[in-house]
Amino acid sequence: MTANESSTEILRGEILADAQKKGEDIVIRARRDAETLLINANAEADQIRQEKLDHAREEAAHKRELILATVPLETGRMRSARIEMLLNSVFTEANRQLLERKGFEYRDTILALASQAITQMAGNAFVARISEVDHDIMGANLADEITVRVGRNVNVTILYEPDIKGGGVIVEDADARQVWDNRLTKKLERLWPELRRQIAEQVNFVPAHINVGEVK
Repeated sequence: MTANESSTEILRGEILADAQKKGEDIVIRARRDAETLLINANAEADQIRQEKLDHAREEAAHKRELILATVPLETGRMRSARIEMLLNSVFTEANRQLLERKGFEYRDTILALASQAITQMAGNAFVARISEVDHDIMGANLADEITVRVGRNVNVTILYEPDIKGGGVIVEDADARQVWDNRLTKKLERLWPELRRQIAEQVNFVPAHINVGEVK
C-alpha cells in the first residue's frame, strides 16, 4: 500500500468514526427528547384527568345541593296534601252524619237553628220551611217552642216541603224578603273555615298563628 493510499484509508476511518459518534449523539438526544415529551404528555394527561375529575365532583356536589334543597319543599308539599286529605275526610264524615241526622239531638237542633235565624231578622211573622221527611220527628208544638226560644212576640208558621233537602230549616219573613238558609249542610259550609282552623290547631297540623288556609 502506498503512502497516499494509507493516508486516504486513515482519513476515511476518521470520517466514519466521526459520523458514527455524531449519529450516536443524535440518537441519544432523540431518545432524551422522546422521554421528555412522554413525561410532559403524561403530566398533561394527569392534569386534564384531574381537572375533569374535579369538575365532575363539583357538578355532583352542585346536583346534590339542588336535590337536598328540594327535599324540604317536597316534604312540605306531601305533608300539606296529607293534611288537606285528612281535613276533607273530617268534612265528609261530618256532612254524612248531618245528612243521616246521627250523633246529635236533631229536633233540638231544628229549634235552635230556627230561633237563631228569627232572632236576627226583622218583623213578627215568619215561615219555617222544613223537610217533609222530618214531619213526624218535629211534632205538633214546634212553632210554639220556636216562639218561646226567640223571646219576643212572633208568629211562626211551619211548612213541610218535599224539596227541602239535607235536613235543617229555611226561615223566611212573611213576604220572603228576608231568607235565612239554616239547612244543616249549608250551616256546615259556613262554619267549616273556622272549624277546619280549630281542628288543624288542635291536632297540631299547623301552629296557632298560621292561617289554616296556608296548608292547602
